[in-house]
Amino acid sequence: MIKLFDNGAYLLHGTELVEDNAEAGAVLASKLGSAPSKEEASKNTLAYGILAKHNTSDNMENLKIKFDKMTSHDITFVGIIQTARASGLKEFPIPYVLTNCHNSLCAVGGTINEDDHMFGLSCAKKYGGVYVPPHQAVIHQFAREMLAECGAMILGSDSHTRYGALGTMAIGEGGGELAKQLLCKTYDVAKPGVIAIYLDGEVQKGVGPQDVALAIIGATFGCGYVKNKVMEFVGPGVDKLSADFRIGIDVMTTETTCLSSIWKTDDKIKDWYDIHGRSEAYKEMNPGDVAYYDGVVYVDLSTVKPMIAMPFHPSNTYTIDELNANLMDILDDVEKRALVSLDGKVDFTLKDKVRDGKLYVEQGIIAGCAGGGYENICDAADILRGKSIGADEFTLSVYPASTPIYMQLAKNGVLADLIETGSIVKTAFCGPCFGAGDTPANNAFSIRHSTRNFPNREGSKIQNGQISSVALMDARSIAATAANKGYLTSATDLADIEYTHPKYFFDKAIYDRRVYNGVGKADPSVEIKFGPNIKDWPEMVPLTDNLLLKVASVIHDPVTTTDELIPSGETSSYRSNPLGLAEFTLSRKDPEYVGRAKAIQAVEKVREAGECMGKAFPEVKEVMHAIKEKFEDVCGSNTGVGSTIYAVKPGDGSAREQAASCQKVLGGWANIAKEYATKRYRSNLINWGMLPFVIDKDFDFDNDDYVFIPGIKDAVKNKTEVIKAYVVNKNFAEIELRLGELTDDERQIITDGCLINYYKYN
Repeated sequence: MIKLFDNGAYLLHGTELVEDNAEAGAVLASKLGSAPSKEEASKNTLAYGILAKHNTSDNMENLKIKFDKMTSHDITFVGIIQTARASGLKEFPIPYVLTNCHNSLCAVGGTINEDDHMFGLSCAKKYGGVYVPPHQAVIHQFAREMLAECGAMILGSDSHTRYGALGTMAIGEGGGELAKQLLCKTYDVAKPGVIAIYLDGEVQKGVGPQDVALAIIGATFGCGYVKNKVMEFVGPGVDKLSADFRIGIDVMTTETTCLSSIWKTDDKIKDWYDIHGRSEAYKEMNPGDVAYYDGVVYVDLSTVKPMIAMPFHPSNTYTIDELNANLMDILDDVEKRALVSLDGKVDFTLKDKVRDGKLYVEQGIIAGCAGGGYENICDAADILRGKSIGADEFTLSVYPASTPIYMQLAKNGVLADLIETGSIVKTAFCGPCFGAGDTPANNAFSIRHSTRNFPNREGSKIQNGQISSVALMDARSIAATAANKGYLTSATDLADIEYTHPKYFFDKAIYDRRVYNGVGKADPSVEIKFGPNIKDWPEMVPLTDNLLLKVASVIHDPVTTTDELIPSGETSSYRSNPLGLAEFTLSRKDPEYVGRAKAIQAVEKVREAGECMGKAFPEVKEVMHAIKEKFEDVCGSNTGVGSTIYAVKPGDGSAREQAASCQKVLGGWANIAKEYATKRYRSNLINWGMLPFVIDKDFDFDNDDYVFIPGIKDAVKNKTEVIKAYVVNKNFAEIELRLGELTDDERQIITDGCLINYYKYN
């Protein structure tokens, strides 16, 4: 059972909840002798204490955070360092880890992937960072093993930067926010709400961390219960979960759209740090005797059953038992959802997977920061030991999250047990999670213990008529399905399994031999290695007095993911080349977008050259003349021209800044949305000098609409709440746009044109 409280609540002594209702004062007084104020009790959450410790301002309502450490991977660190270099970077001011777990197996573009890695190694030497070679560890496992620390804060350029189970408040953001930290600036954010995730009871045998995580995601995502808030895990159920189990839940909190997470810590976390040779990083952490939370998600762990998140979102959740009992009805619902997600571009069905009333899947994957943990793999091996996955379509691949985990699996025989079944055990690599490895066949269905199952994220190319799909499950039920040769099976159906829980031994010597650690040893004499694909950011102009925007894409989906804005997979190899990568923008969602954006960008380039836009582009001449009839001061020198997209709720999923930067380098000036799915996507827009407009009242935008926004520069500077704009080609229809809350620095970044300009001009 999962229950979302309608109100906030007080947590007494870490165990007893008192809901904040009309009787709360009397209940608190009877138990405590007096009723503390919400304001004081809210300071007793773990989250408040960590945020206060890292806040450099004197205002806890508007935080200016400095992080202790940072981490990035090979499809983000090049752009981050390039931004910081252009803004005056001399040395990494805090430990910064550069992992190489994303494009390490992408056989695309010749040398460009390894060129990125060598760029990273040379920067680690020059600026004093840590370089983790390919195949050694996925970004988040290395951070858990080597960076996490109770009470610390870590910033990562990946949305699944979550180390709360180890007492570390971690946040995943776009590259601009990491560049700010490299330049000794702050992460500015309004004080987030804190939601208690109250765990009670104990999980059943065969239920894993992904099952609990999916149950929570299914209950919270749709209603936005924890959106941009901190999830704080408390309650007696925490004590009954191993460290690995907690980590497996924690990493998936990103899919709720929360800002961050934090857990209370205990002897099991102490043991985890001891095993990893970092006992000094542990301290016991508990909320104060009376802590106030802005909401509560109550989870009875004993009622959680093996779960499945059907295509195409982690929140599309069912119990496996429910799916098997209502198979055709649920598959029919999945098909209806797919019509929205896939825009009807390809035929999609899973009903052809039903054989004799059972659902057959072609692929199983246990991988990465969510699935590749030691306990997940050992439990899967216990289920599979002595069995065969069969010689038909079904395949199973297992990716341990780090080389130390791989080593221990080799030493204790689990590796051999898995290989003996026909499973393939591979090195640490994030590929299956973002479409750069183990892409299924066309029309195939994959079950994965990984983080996401967005459309085409598994690697299929809808623009080429391909479609495969992914459902998220826990490693244990994936193993049960594999033992049943591809027929969907819940791990709790296998009552005779004995889980052996072999002890874990961490071998740090593996990293000592292969990981370059240059923290505190910056060497300015080192020359950065630039491969031919690594390009500087193009010049970007400041915001003009007025804007003329041409709508280049209209997306009516309920949610638009960053994977749709800039696809993952082999495109990741081009992320060191801003203009090269931009060619893939919206390529799977709206293949005509790039052409439309480039067409209006060509107008802006003529304007920037001081030439007449109207002479070069007759259509724009007509539009500008129509505008000048109503706004006579408008001219080419004070009116920038560019593109915008309209989307209902863009930005769910990845933290990748390229979802915004690719629009920017194609001439994008803005997004118009009903709301933004995540803070991080909105921040990415701002850091690239794009206006994050919100429109409250529905308007029927079409591609090629011209939206004129007079006085936009003054509106940004003067904090105008409602900004009037006009759709020129629709009889100057008036629309009202809002920018929402922006800090003074964010307003300056937008008017300067981007974060790089902000540091250049200021």
